[in-house]
Amino acid sequence: MATTELTTDAFQQTLEDSDILFIDFWADWCGPCKQFAPVYEQVSEEHPEVTFAKVDTEAERELAAAAKISSIPTLMVFREKVLVFSQPGALNAEQLTQVVTAVKDLDMDEVHKQIDEQQSAES
Repeated sequence: MATTELTTDAFQQTLEDSDILFIDFWADWCGPCKQFAPVYEQVSEEHPEVTFAKVDTEAERELAAAAKISSIPTLMVFREKVLVFSQPGALNAEQLTQVVTAVKDLDMDEVHKQIDEQQSAES
């Protein structure tokens, strides 16, 4: 599956519809973003079961602000609507593929359990 442009209006629905959602926050003027784009596209083609989205931080300022994006490119990954990875900086294909594999291999029952325990401790 190729990458899709993600807007503020479509964010929640895309999150709901995607078991695994990768989001690349980028801007047209950003050199590292332009270097990362073909890598992101290539890896998206290799993993059609994963949703790969892109957010143009210039066009979608509200979404970038909500995500607290302070540098670009930033990659965020959600699995079962839980943010499981967030990192600024461009990755190479091998690194991005490692992130895809790691996210697929997550024990989400354990992740949800840890979230519940953390929320209980904060209450």
